[in-house]
Amino acid sequence: MATVTQQEVAPLHKHLSVTINKEDYLPSFEKSLKDYSKKANIPGFRKGMVPTGLIKKMYGPSLFTDEVLRVVDREIFKYIDAEKLDIFAQPLPVDLNIGQLDVNNPINYTFTFEVGMKPEVKTPELSQQTPTRYKVEITDEMLNEEVERLRTRFGNMTEPESVNSDENVLNVTFVETDAEGNEIEGGIRKDNSLLVKYFKEEFRPNLMGKKNDDVLQVNLEEVFGDKEKEWIVNDLGLDSATGKNFKLIITKVGLVEPRELNEEFFAQLFPAEEIKTEEAFRNKVKEGLQAQWDSETRNQLHHTLYHVLLDNTQVSFPEDFLKRWIKTQGENNQPKTDEQVEHEFPAFINQLKWSLITDKLIQENDIKVTQEDVRDFAKQQLLGYMGASALDEEQDWVRDYIDRMMKDRKYVEDAFNRLQTQRLFEWAETKVNATEQPISKEEFIKMNEEHQHHHH
Repeated sequence: MATVTQQEVAPLHKHLSVTINKEDYLPSFEKSLKDYSKKANIPGFRKGMVPTGLIKKMYGPSLFTDEVLRVVDREIFKYIDAEKLDIFAQPLPVDLNIGQLDVNNPINYTFTFEVGMKPEVKTPELSQQTPTRYKVEITDEMLNEEVERLRTRFGNMTEPESVNSDENVLNVTFVETDAEGNEIEGGIRKDNSLLVKYFKEEFRPNLMGKKNDDVLQVNLEEVFGDKEKEWIVNDLGLDSATGKNFKLIITKVGLVEPRELNEEFFAQLFPAEEIKTEEAFRNKVKEGLQAQWDSETRNQLHHTLYHVLLDNTQVSFPEDFLKRWIKTQGENNQPKTDEQVEHEFPAFINQLKWSLITDKLIQENDIKVTQEDVRDFAKQQLLGYMGASALDEEQDWVRDYIDRMMKDRKYVEDAFNRLQTQRLFEWAETKVNATEQPISKEEFIKMNEEHQHHHH
């Protein structure tokens, strides 16, 4: 009968020694030999008539090793389960000597494994925490910008004869050239759509009066601002704009005429509401803006709560074991180098610590996510893709989409984890004593940028 003993080698770090007798593995090994002899196809023998002795000679060592290790594996996990050992990852063998296994001399074997134990987690008392809950104030300027954005987005496209405004839309073809304007063979050729105001202000006069089929020679660095240059470079599949010259062929000149602020427009944007006046429309737009910024500030509060929990929870880890475990996780069964392990370890420990914190809080506070929650999440995502405010789930194509998503295991797992984390933070929000503080949009954006810069 197999026996397992444990020995503590360091805090949260144990050795488990498994001793198996030949009676534990020999009967199943001999059975596997017989089963193999019935299935083996060996020239000179009819199938199922291969002598067991020949099978043992040919395949015995590998079958013997497999069976011994299978029994060892079974016994170690049976012990872990019986003793309720809460371990990280998988047990790691200590000096595993496969060479000691001799099919012709079955004896008792002892194998030693190391395990890392999960630590006790004591989270901070959230009622004593006083984070700031920011409230972005929606100004008249922000509201006016949003109204104009909506009027333009849903505006009517016209095709003037030539460029006459910063608001003109240009359909163009980028054709890569050298500095002299000669087209590069095999170079980039790609269509795009640009607003005149995407170009640097000092370059825009060069565009005025241009018509379909007109051509301009441009250097990306010289004609676009930093922000616009970045996304154009990405769209063209370039690493940078340095030294990149293009011929810009205008294929169409367009102009969006902003929509009139009338009941038809109000009904298009808010079909579920009966909006009759510009004042009511602006109030509705302001509500939407406030909801958007409330969502942003809530994300910021959740990020603060993440650090409250992470930074104020003291957890000990079996670091030597975890580093050895990380080392075994290389690609193609190749161990990672010590340098790789040391580089990855701080982020790994942070992630592991957060996982322990969330597991504890989710379990203690019965934070649940149901299948219906995941279905609704898929539906809300579809709403976002469609730019719609409501969808009838009874429509065949909507139901088919959601059913397809629910069969995608990775999607369901990701959605479940996102919803569970969201609910954890929503629960934490109710436990802290947050103080609300008004803030301007500019101040809030600057604060977030500085925070991100600090953490990078």
